[in-house]
Formats: sequence, C-alpha cells, structure tokens
Amino acid sequence: MQLRLKQADARTLVDVGRGLVAGLPVPVIVNDRADVALACGAAGVHVGADDVPVASLRHIVPPGFIIGASVRADTTGADYVGIGPIFPTISKSNAPAAIGVDGFRKFLTTIPAVAIGGITTANVTGLRETGAAGIAVISGIFGTTDPEAAARALRDAWQR
Repeated sequence: MQLRLKQADARTLVDVGRGLVAGLPVPVIVNDRADVALACGAAGVHVGADDVPVASLRHIVPPGFIIGASVRADTTGADYVGIGPIFPTISKSNAPAAIGVDGFRKFLTTIPAVAIGGITTANVTGLRETGAAGIAVISGIFGTTDPEAAARALRDAWQR
C-alpha cells in the first residue's frame, strides 16, 4: 500500500502513515518522503526524479528498508521501479503520455517493475504477461462506488 497525499503536511502524513502501518497486514510505502516513511515506521519509500536519489537514501535508511523509484528517476540501487503511465490516467494531472504495454516492456530492467497508470480489470491481464512484478492502482479502486470489490476484482484479474 502506498501512502500518497501530495497536499498533506508532514505531521498529517506521519499520523496517516502510522495508522496504515498499524492497521494493514501489508507493507506501507510512502510516496516521495523518506523522512515521513521512517517517522511512521513504514516499510519504505517511493521516489521520483525530483526527490532524494536512491543512492543517497541508501546511506541513511536502515537495512531492509524498501526503496522504489519511478522509471524517470535514477533507479540504481532501487528495490523496484514504477513504470508508467501505461494507460491514460486521471489520477495525476501532470502525467506524461501513456506508454502502453509495449512501452512498458521497453523499460523493463533486472529489478522488479510495477506498472502504473490507468489500470483497470479490463486491461490488467496483459500486464502480468509482460513480466510486471505488480500493479499500482488509484482510480481503478478509489474511483468506484465499492473500492473493496474493485480491489478484489483487480487482484483476481491479475492472478488469472
């Protein structure tokens, strides 16, 4: 689970992060903010091209701390890379043009890759076949009237 609240202040992020860490049985990753991730006991951080570089973070985070990086960042030393947007998305107002499944394949490296952007139950099946380690979804879950059912449907479609 990634905590991504771009407009929230650090105190709010830490409070929300602590709640997620305490209440979820899955690792919590904080978007952009390694300081917040460390403060709330999250499993890791996901950084972009404008954030602290992965190599610099490795010097200050504890062993086992997960660091993911967007494909447009320096991914050297990252545990995984986020690649996208795969499909057009409404979740990020300044998202670059969608790269499609073939574009995703072109960015694959030796580290696990997570597909992001515009992913729904209708288009998730082909992504697993590309070698994607996972998917990241916002509107495909939270843009529905039943987020829990949408998450389950995505999980089931991914596992087919």
